[in-house]
Amino acid sequence: MTDAAILVIGNEILSGRTRDANIQFLATELGALGIPLAEVRVVRDDTADIIAGLDALRSRYTYVFTSGGIGPTHDDITSDAVAAAFGVALVRDPEAVRRLALRHRGEDLNAARLKMADIPAGASLIDNPVSQAPGFRIGNVFVLAGVPSILQAMFHSLKPSLAAGAPLQSRSVTMVAREGDLADQLTEIQSRHPEVEIGSYPTFAEDGPRVSIVARGSQAAVLEQVVDEVHALATRLEAAVIATD
Repeated sequence: MTDAAILVIGNEILSGRTRDANIQFLATELGALGIPLAEVRVVRDDTADIIAGLDALRSRYTYVFTSGGIGPTHDDITSDAVAAAFGVALVRDPEAVRRLALRHRGEDLNAARLKMADIPAGASLIDNPVSQAPGFRIGNVFVLAGVPSILQAMFHSLKPSLAAGAPLQSRSVTMVAREGDLADQLTEIQSRHPEVEIGSYPTFAEDGPRVSIVARGSQAAVLEQVVDEVHALATRLEAAVIATD
């Protein structure tokens, strides 16, 4: 099965100063392509940590997407770390230089800006229509910017190259019940439908506890069967169903 992981890189994410907006975007886009997101890791701007994260993820998942650390400043070390992880040199890419020169026409294309043209040997560029500084792909790893608008533009550029599966769909049933009242029966439903991912999410309202049962999968008919079984469970528990989506 085609699947994916994300390696988020940046001290600012771990410190809480910056709220990551890229995970939700990538998870949604990948799900629409039938590529489930299986794991997310967040690491510091540290070469050893980035290499360790990459090595763990790229050997386990079909695709790995990184975000952050490919800018012009001293703490942008992702490109160097990716090159080290793959055991290749970091080289200045002429096409990347050309794109940066077009973007900074009339400005000083200084050493800091040219740093964004350094990519691992053998990597291919990922278009960046926002600011021209490209991302890159090497092996099954896609290296993207951390700025959400740029990451999104890069992803749309690379999306046609991904091997898509059947789009993932989701259905949900929300009922007035406590999560613990239906745990055993929900386990039985899950065991009958291993191809569907079923989760329960409790909330509390003024009129009492509620729980939403969410099923995700690629087969509409199977999802509908799960919804029917959850409705039957609610009937047995005499739990009012508030919504079915």
